Amino acid sequence: MNKKMVNLAKILIVDDEKVMQESCSRIFEKEGYQVYAVDSGEDAIKMFERYPLDLVLLDLKMPGMGGIKTLLRLKEMDPGLTVLIMTGYPSIETAVKAIKLGAYDYITKPFTPDTLRIATNRALERKSLITENQHLRKQLESKNEADMVIGQSEIMRNIYEMVRRAAPTDSKVLITGESGTGKELIARAIHNHSLRKDMEFVTVDCSTLVETLLESELFGHVKGSFTGATQTKYGSFELANGGTFFFDEIGNLSLNIQAKLLRLIQEKEIKPVGGEKSIKVDARIIAATNQDLRQAIARKDFREDLYYRLNVFPIHMPPLRERKEDIPLLVNHLLKKYNKKKGVPITRIEPETINLLTDYDWPGNVRELKNAIERALILEDEDTLLPRCFPWLSRRNPARMSSGSKYKYYTLREVEKQHIEMILVETRGHRGQAASLMGIDRKTLYQKINKYGLNVK
Repeated sequence: MNKKMVNLAKILIVDDEKVMQESCSRIFEKEGYQVYAVDSGEDAIKMFERYPLDLVLLDLKMPGMGGIKTLLRLKEMDPGLTVLIMTGYPSIETAVKAIKLGAYDYITKPFTPDTLRIATNRALERKSLITENQHLRKQLESKNEADMVIGQSEIMRNIYEMVRRAAPTDSKVLITGESGTGKELIARAIHNHSLRKDMEFVTVDCSTLVETLLESELFGHVKGSFTGATQTKYGSFELANGGTFFFDEIGNLSLNIQAKLLRLIQEKEIKPVGGEKSIKVDARIIAATNQDLRQAIARKDFREDLYYRLNVFPIHMPPLRERKEDIPLLVNHLLKKYNKKKGVPITRIEPETINLLTDYDWPGNVRELKNAIERALILEDEDTLLPRCFPWLSRRNPARMSSGSKYKYYTLREVEKQHIEMILVETRGHRGQAASLMGIDRKTLYQKINKYGLNVK
């Protein structure tokens, strides 16, 4: 827990029992929290009107305005307020109802100081993340607008319509397409137009983490559950509670993690590594992959039952070579975006430049185009985007090479092989730099190098 947050966190205890107020207050004050205590729902409302609060610890059974009515009134005043319910065993059913009405979680009486500390830290951790993300969302609002999926081709208009239809539902979405086509942007667009838009959008790239770390990343772990687990870690799924969870490159999940994900989808609960208690979560799942999952199923690398659970609403992102009419629009959009970083903005584009960029097949798709435009702006000192700004395309355009007045056409496989070979030569075999220039991840590059048998030093 962030020490600054501990010192500043304000907690309100609402309980009609003086003993409970005093014991909880002592525990919280030792932790450095600012604590207030009242004995009724009516006083809780008055206190909330006077002080900004980070957490309300609310008893369900109170005379006058009961816990449920108090919860509804508080959430009406501030939908983002974090409320932790205190309940006795006979009223657990009511506590579950309270969670459905907006409470974060509940703890059962009697509870130990450690139980209270853990529950409070967990609630404040999530509160802190939500507040931080809301702040970042405002800061990056213009950037998010600049990163919208761009295109007016018929195929892109169809995708916009699919996003519009999928967004307000809670259906699981599976986005397929090659690396660099904008699958994550589509996932974010769905979230931003959904009823969960004010909650978290949490992403995990399944291709970047080993299985042992991935399980901890997704489900969290308790302190001491394995070597190196020096403190309790909250999993990404728990942080996404109420929002959207995006699995990027889900085809890279191991069968073991796939089984646990299937259980999560079915039961809507997770169990941290080394933990005994399951945690209820309500997060919409969107997944993306550049693999053919049907082939992975045939190879026994992907669970068929999980595939059908995820593939409720499929969206396929086309490669850039299949919507070349969008390239001029993308180039103009990217120039406006990246011009802000330049002292001399580029305001004109030569028709030859557009032809050059449109002729090329862009194996790395929109991500590669973005990198190419940004690199061109570094090379060009004038106000016009010229073919010379793309020397690696001008010298050798794999999509179409001329010989006299005749053109020689290449298969897509030949285009991709030649392009990768050319970039590897230019980067002197530096795989990381080559992957960045092509707009693909390093793992995908290694797969393609093996696929084509390339041996560039």
